[in-house]
Amino acid sequence: MPDQRPDETGPVGERRVRRPAVPPPARPRPAPSAQPPRPVQHETTEIDLSAGFPPVRHETSQIDLSGGLPGGLPIPPRRPRQGRRLGIDVGSVRVGVAISDPTGLLATPLETVRRARDESDLDRIADLVVEHEVTEVIVGEPRHLSGASGASAKEARAYSRALAGRIGTVPVHLVDERLSTVTAASSLRANGLDSRQQRSVIDQAAAVVILQAYLDAQRERS
Repeated sequence: MPDQRPDETGPVGERRVRRPAVPPPARPRPAPSAQPPRPVQHETTEIDLSAGFPPVRHETSQIDLSGGLPGGLPIPPRRPRQGRRLGIDVGSVRVGVAISDPTGLLATPLETVRRARDESDLDRIADLVVEHEVTEVIVGEPRHLSGASGASAKEARAYSRALAGRIGTVPVHLVDERLSTVTAASSLRANGLDSRQQRSVIDQAAAVVILQAYLDAQRERS
């Protein structure tokens, strides 16, 4: 009988048939531990909820940030509100109105509204707020040079409250407007307008002074 290799059969016709390779034996698995792992113990506290959940307390503490954030970090500047602002100079006969550009940089005269017993002047200003998509209204509060309030300041505060009731969520701010009319008259006179020519535009010019001072102060804060 002819010699044969262990992985081959004998002759079959003219061919030799190769046997399939035998896979190596699998590695034996480690025997399981005789003792199972000990469970982890978590301490619990029993709560009596028979009377309902305990009350939740929300405690707050006031922090003084006037000197900056803790650790010496500076307070980031507040970004100014975007959108047009309306400036108001309240007079006993007329109301001057000024408006800013959408970025809040420059105030320009807009309109003079005549005061009316039926308060239609307030309705007109409210319409201007909607028409120009105004985000803030600035009302001048005339004060004496000493800073004291008089009858004119009281009238301006009453006017601002009445206007606020007509324009919904648009905020109304009172700002000190000492000498705004004097400043406006000096500016108009410098542009060649005498006192008679100033009558039709002096209220708007005063509103421009009020609004521009507010815009400049907002930029300085930011």
